Amino acid sequence: MSEAFSAFVSHLECSETGEQYPANQAYNVSNAGYPLLVRYNLNALRDALEPGTLSSGLPGFWRYSKLLPLGPLEQIVSLGEVCTPLIPLPIDAITSSEGPPCKVWIKDEGLLPTGSFKARGVSLAVNMAKQLGIQKMAIPTNGNAGAALAAYGAQAGLEILCYCPRDTPPINVEEMRRYGAEVHLHDGLIHECGAEVQARCDAEGWFNTSTLREPYRIEGKKTMGLELAEQFDWQLPDYIFYPTGGGTGLIGMWKAFKELKAMGWLSGDLPKMICVQAEGCAPLVRAFERGDRRADVWENAETVAAGIRVPKALGDFLVLDAVRESGGYALSVSDDAIRAAQHDIATKTGFLMCPEGAATAAALKRSLTEGLMEPGASTVLFNCATGLKYLDLAS
Repeated sequence: MSEAFSAFVSHLECSETGEQYPANQAYNVSNAGYPLLVRYNLNALRDALEPGTLSSGLPGFWRYSKLLPLGPLEQIVSLGEVCTPLIPLPIDAITSSEGPPCKVWIKDEGLLPTGSFKARGVSLAVNMAKQLGIQKMAIPTNGNAGAALAAYGAQAGLEILCYCPRDTPPINVEEMRRYGAEVHLHDGLIHECGAEVQARCDAEGWFNTSTLREPYRIEGKKTMGLELAEQFDWQLPDYIFYPTGGGTGLIGMWKAFKELKAMGWLSGDLPKMICVQAEGCAPLVRAFERGDRRADVWENAETVAAGIRVPKALGDFLVLDAVRESGGYALSVSDDAIRAAQHDIATKTGFLMCPEGAATAAALKRSLTEGLMEPGASTVLFNCATGLKYLDLAS
């Protein structure tokens, strides 16, 4: 095994066919065109660690390095990552109508470097790229992923290429440029930017870092699940509401929970995973309601929550599998409901959610109103970025 990887990594695996690949080489997708997943020797991990103890002694989410595909820990590319807090949210900030009581926390990912949860996945992707000798990384982005890749790429001394829809929030575009990335604005949506990235990669040898087109961003997002398990003292919440575009975080958390359960560290039911999308771009919700395992492209996608404006996700089947296996559901909310939730929570609690995070609050309100949840359920809402990046939408 290459020293680029943890001793507990066993292989990579095609998420659809199960075909296995050696874990010491650079890959994008499997030979069949599906996302690759990192697999671990979980029995060895269970034997090597005390139950419930994952910390490596490093700060932030690097404490979980034994369940990540990392090389020598002294070579980690870092921008000061933290474990993000759980902030209690009074239910009357969500809804004043009669309904079942519900314990709610916001998981505030806006405290990570570059102000969003994209730091988790991108940090792992950049660290593995550096270990495997990759020098040039490219990404299609609605904003935050490109900013994170540009920042971590600058720290690692890599060349970074970002393709963005032309209406990407200006602060994100300027972030990418300030970090030295080559930035292109495209007259199209993110899946069309993805086609431009692939063409450039094929022509010039860039490494495609698109969502689920390499194996490591999902491992970084997995740390959200590991962190939640530890913060809840290995008794997970009943529901997790997650703003879903490409879906890497939802897939990653579900992977984390299943790995921990296989190690014997979790028992009983796992959380119900709630896939939240905007009404103006809801391909996964439509597929869930139809009973489909894959989603059709959503035409003319439009929403104020740019981070979840993804008309077609490569890992759609992995999101839908996780939602169904968990006993969860997929729900869409209007832009008006997103704005209202953002306003209500900010004025009642002093916490400014990003639009994508506010979508989860709007989805929780709808769930309570429609009786989709049992009384007393414990619930985590993911706020995936600092609301300060979106002040033009805060009124």
